[in-house]
Amino acid sequence: MQIYSSLDKQKKPLISLSEKKVLLYVCGITPYDTTHLGHAFLYIFFDVVKRYFEYLKYYVEYTQNVTDIDDDLLMRAKKDKINWKELGEMWTKKFLNDLIALNILTPTNYIKATDSIPEIIEIVSHLQTHGNAYESDGTVYFDVTKFTPYGDLSSYSKEEMIELSKERGADPGDPKKKNKLDFILWQKSIGDEPSWDSPWGKGRPGWHIECSAMVHKTLGLQIDIHGGGFDLIYPHHESEIAQSESFTGKEPFVGYWMHAGMLRYKGEKMSKSLGNLILVADLLFKHSQNAIRWMLLSHNYRYEWEYFDHMMDDAQIEVNAVLQKLETNLKFDENIKLLEEFEMHMNDDFNTPDVLAMVKNASSDPKNSTTIRKIMKTLGFVIQ
Repeated sequence: MQIYSSLDKQKKPLISLSEKKVLLYVCGITPYDTTHLGHAFLYIFFDVVKRYFEYLKYYVEYTQNVTDIDDDLLMRAKKDKINWKELGEMWTKKFLNDLIALNILTPTNYIKATDSIPEIIEIVSHLQTHGNAYESDGTVYFDVTKFTPYGDLSSYSKEEMIELSKERGADPGDPKKKNKLDFILWQKSIGDEPSWDSPWGKGRPGWHIECSAMVHKTLGLQIDIHGGGFDLIYPHHESEIAQSESFTGKEPFVGYWMHAGMLRYKGEKMSKSLGNLILVADLLFKHSQNAIRWMLLSHNYRYEWEYFDHMMDDAQIEVNAVLQKLETNLKFDENIKLLEEFEMHMNDDFNTPDVLAMVKNASSDPKNSTTIRKIMKTLGFVIQ
């Protein structure tokens, strides 16, 4: 199996930390708004990754997190005049219901950032003690000059990282920082913000440290695959590498960094901030879960693409045509050559578009029905 790693900028053979076992971590939602098609693209793809490894007889330990303490969530709670915790729980419940409706398997570990405060404090304390972090007025920063590969994952220049950090919630001009790219590990709480006791006073965790702590708590010091959207490469995943490897002394923190491309709609990136969302709940009123999965898996996970409204109608027609051909009580032997072709495509960095093209073509022969059922179930389609 060849998997594209964003850090290595190429495909490389799968070599997991343990034989026939894969440790998988995928960044989850910040629960302050509804589930959109971009979320579905990411989580359906990694659902397929999990299912395919299990098809290959691997044991997959899969952690997905909920960033339930975050600047965006707190701002939304204040705007909507609702308790931040209630807001997070409400949208997390809605998100999980959408995942169930899309036939996405529940991860092995589903963990909230607020469940990992002791681990976060432990890591931050270690980083400060060993000179990788420093405190200024109750806020603790990671010193990026103490981690020389900082920037290798994104391959951005220092100037590009500074500009992106401005766009993505950081403040390069913070006078308490030693360096513009230093990032917050623990921040001093202001006013009535939620806070926890710490060696640096009342405060709350920074964004990046939450994922490092949840990885270490549920999966260990090193993992095989870390997934997320392309927009998380910098600063989130770049910073995760720095703080995790500085804490554990082990590298690589992650064997394979896998990033899903962004969805565009009406010429712009689909995002909550722009409001150009296609909601999963709305799609499910008109289309089946199978059609949504078919439409999303017809796109290569690594590349940005644009959604057009006709795509769901097209996908519904295509998946219905395949499923109708499977409606037979006759049992046929498995087509070994077809399974080998399926594995060839999936072993090439999970090439689902070519798998679906193969399924469409092979479904014209009724003798392939048993094999196609097996393939489609492995991809997470609901087969009656």
